[in-house]
Amino acid sequence: MAVTRLKPLYDEMGKLKGYVDKYTGEEFGFPVIVGRKRSPYGKGWVMNSQEALEIVAKDKDIKGETYRVLFFICARLDFENWVQISVTEIANELDLKQPSVSRAMKVLETKEIILRGPKVGRSYAFMLNPDFGWKGKVKNLDEYRKERDQEEHREQTRKTHQKSLKVVESSKKDQIIQAIKEGKVNIEKLYDFLHEEEEHKS
Repeated sequence: MAVTRLKPLYDEMGKLKGYVDKYTGEEFGFPVIVGRKRSPYGKGWVMNSQEALEIVAKDKDIKGETYRVLFFICARLDFENWVQISVTEIANELDLKQPSVSRAMKVLETKEIILRGPKVGRSYAFMLNPDFGWKGKVKNLDEYRKERDQEEHREQTRKTHQKSLKVVESSKKDQIIQAIKEGKVNIEKLYDFLHEEEEHKS
């Protein structure tokens, strides 16, 4: 729209409140220029769980060098919490000895704060446990948690099923042994029972 079509629009007090199109009567407010916001945190940042931070802070197995290694890994995280880094690189960057870094990594893996991924080349990929922090979109974190919860549910169901089968099998076995001891076993029926079990398993 050409600027010449607009004329000032004043309120009852004579103050300028915007502009109006001379031909259509359409009113316009003042244009507002919004500058691009600059993050005060620098180029990258990671969301952390406050509850998880408290757990880490109270864990007496996690000490000085382990904290340094954890913070360094968090600083190098890529999106979705993955990072590929070697013990040698961490040791060089933090001016630590490699055995110290290895011990720190072992503690973090044992506590399941850092999860070991596949080996790529000479070094492993690692993942920060999303329960402790996350780098990426919240939507992706929600999807990760949903998939993890579903997998845990499937695994728990499988274990429960296996446990139930063992209880049933153990119960049948105990009953047979007790019946043999008491001389109440019908050999023919026992044979039929075992034969049915074999067919069921196959």
